[in-house]
Amino acid sequence: MFIPHTDSERREMLKAIGKDSIESLFSDIPEKYRFPKLDLPPALSEMEALQELSDLASANNSCDELICFLGAGAYNHYIPAAVDMLLRRGDFFTAYTPYQPEISQGTLQAVLEFQSLIANLTGMEVSNASHYDGATACAEACLSAYHYFRGKRTKFIISPALHPHYCDTIRTYLGALDGIQIIDRSDSIQQVDPLVLADQIDENTALVIVQYPDFLGRVVDFSSFGKKVHESGALFAVAANPISLGLLKPPSEFDADFVVGEGQPLGIPMSFGGPYLGFFATRNVLIRKISGRIVGETVDGKGNRGYVLTLTAREQHIRREKATSNICTNQGLMALAATVYMSLLGKSGLRKVAELCYQKAHYTANQITAISGFKVRNDWAFFNEFVVECKEEPKKIIDFLLHEGVLGGLDLGDFYPDMKNCLLLAVTEKNTKEEIDILTDLLQEVANG
Repeated sequence: MFIPHTDSERREMLKAIGKDSIESLFSDIPEKYRFPKLDLPPALSEMEALQELSDLASANNSCDELICFLGAGAYNHYIPAAVDMLLRRGDFFTAYTPYQPEISQGTLQAVLEFQSLIANLTGMEVSNASHYDGATACAEACLSAYHYFRGKRTKFIISPALHPHYCDTIRTYLGALDGIQIIDRSDSIQQVDPLVLADQIDENTALVIVQYPDFLGRVVDFSSFGKKVHESGALFAVAANPISLGLLKPPSEFDADFVVGEGQPLGIPMSFGGPYLGFFATRNVLIRKISGRIVGETVDGKGNRGYVLTLTAREQHIRREKATSNICTNQGLMALAATVYMSLLGKSGLRKVAELCYQKAHYTANQITAISGFKVRNDWAFFNEFVVECKEEPKKIIDFLLHEGVLGGLDLGDFYPDMKNCLLLAVTEKNTKEEIDILTDLLQEVANG
C-alpha cells in the first residue's frame, strides 16, 4: 500500500495523539493477529495486472451474451441510454452522498425528485432518500416499527413468501435486540392465504411484512388483511416490485404503513449483484421514526429556493444516543439513476413496461404448459415470475439451458425443501418472442429426453 506521508509528518501526527510509533496504534489487537504473513503472489506490473483482471472478467457471463429468464430479486430490464449519460456527468458521478449536503444543491434536488416519484409510485405520503438495497430497506422497516412502539412490542411476523435473503437480513438487524420474536416460516411457502398470517397476530406484534408480488411472483390483494393487522394495533409493511406498481394497485390501498423494496428494476443494471437501491416510503405520522436521509425544500436568507436535509435529529450524527436511524448516507448515484428512469418513462411508459412483463410472462407460461413433463403453478395470479414443476432435476435443466446460452431460472429447492422439483422463471419486456420460443423449444428437448 502506498502511503504518501513523509517520516516527519508521521512523527508529527503520532506526537499529536500521544503515541511514539505506528505499532503502538495496534496495541489493543492481540499480538499474534497484528502483522500476519500474507500468502500473496509475486508483484505484477500495471500491464500484467490489467491483463490478469481482464482474463478473470472474461470468465463471467452476462445478459449481453445470454438469454435471461432469471429473476428472484434482480431483473434484466431495458435501461434508456439517457440514464447512464446523465449519471456520468461530473457533478453527479459519485456513488456516495456528500457529507456537506447543502453545498450540493443539484444532488439534493435530484434526491427530492426521487422521494416525490417513489411517494407517487407507492401511493404513500413520504419517502426517504433511499437505502442500500431491498433487503436492508425491509430490515429498516422492522427497526422503525420497533422504535415506534419504543421496544414494548417485540414480535415480527414475516410472510414465508418474502424473499429469503430479506428474511436473513431482517434476522441480522434484529438479532442484537433483546426479546425479539421473529415468525418467518409456516408449513410451506406455497401457502399464500393472508389469513394464515392473521392467525399469528397478537397484542405483542409490532410489524407484519408481506411481499407484493411475492417471491414466487404471485399477486395477492392485501386490502382486507391490512385492516386485520391494524385491528391489533400492529404496523403493516409491504415489500413491492416497483415495476409491478405501474400496473397493479399501489400498496397504499392496502392501508400499508411502510412500502419498501428493491429499486434495481428502475434503470439500474444487474451488475453481478450491486450496487443496488432500497426504496422506503411511509405515512407522515411515522416520519420521525424512519431511518435514512430525507431531503426537504426551503428558502435561504434572500428568499431563494434551496434544498436541505430535514429532520436530521433522527440520525446518528446529531443525537447518537437517541437516534432512531443509524444511517447518515444513501445510495445517491443509484437514486439518481432511478429518478432519471422514472422521469423518462412517466406514468404511461411505466405502465407499458409492466404490461409487457405481464403479457410476456403469461405467454411463456402458456407455452410451457403445453410441454409434457412441465407444469406451471397458476393457482394464483402472477406478474412477471412464475413457478414451473419439472419431472427432471431442476439443476440439470438449468445446466442444459446454460450450455445452450440461456439463463434458465432459479432452482427453488435451494431455498425450500418442499419445492425441490421447481423452477422460478422471470420474464421482462426485454425477452422477445423469439427468445421465449428458444426457451420452450429447449424445454421440449428436455421432455423428449
